[in-house]
Amino acid sequence: MQKKPSRYLLTAISLFVSLASTAFAESTDAELAQSILEKADQIRFPRESFQVDVNINTTAPDQVADMRKYRVLSKGNENSVVMTTEPASERGQIILMKGRDLWVFMPDISQPVRLSLSQRLTGQVANGDLARANFAGDYNATILRTDTIDGDKYYVLELTGVDRGVTYHKVLYWVRQSNFWPYRAEFYSLSNRLLKTARYEDFKMLLGKQRPTRLVMEDALRKGEESVLEYSEMKLRDLPDKIFTKDYLKKLE
Repeated sequence: MQKKPSRYLLTAISLFVSLASTAFAESTDAELAQSILEKADQIRFPRESFQVDVNINTTAPDQVADMRKYRVLSKGNENSVVMTTEPASERGQIILMKGRDLWVFMPDISQPVRLSLSQRLTGQVANGDLARANFAGDYNATILRTDTIDGDKYYVLELTGVDRGVTYHKVLYWVRQSNFWPYRAEFYSLSNRLLKTARYEDFKMLLGKQRPTRLVMEDALRKGEESVLEYSEMKLRDLPDKIFTKDYLKKLE
């Protein structure tokens, strides 16, 4: 007579199936979240090498507004150059990014100076806000919840930095479900303190997609301080690898 499986064996099998199902569900959820993040990245900027001009206007209570202009050259998420075009007194300053390594070149200093992605560029804008073209390469995404705002449903993604070298430790990111348009972001420090918020606005047709041309970044610690980034003249551009080298910085105009 064949023995029936013991109760302990059945329990072990049931536990194994349950754990496997949970692991599969978590893996599927993570893949979905990362896919949403990648699609939102493709709305913000093209996959191909491109050039874009960025005007940044920073305002704060009882202070004179500060206006700066930059030209960004980007190739993938690993190579970019940020050139200061205004004010005239800072023209010629260039930031080079390779991977997560940044250097700033200044005309009156012979050697480039090392920077971090999280260091402030101007106002509420960190170096990584301009130098890094997307979130997917720097963050692991999970779906935290869904929100309904003005009748539209949004994924709320929690983004956790893949290492300490990324621009922000954690980001909460609202992405519209119907078309993957980015809507809002909250940026947090290592101690989980809210540093600033961002709104993606003024979507226009650029390079075949509706893209946000205005980004409003507000300081969460100092009320009334904000930086408005306006993107214009976005175009695809063939960018040879030699551009993204320290030796080539002096040749850029």
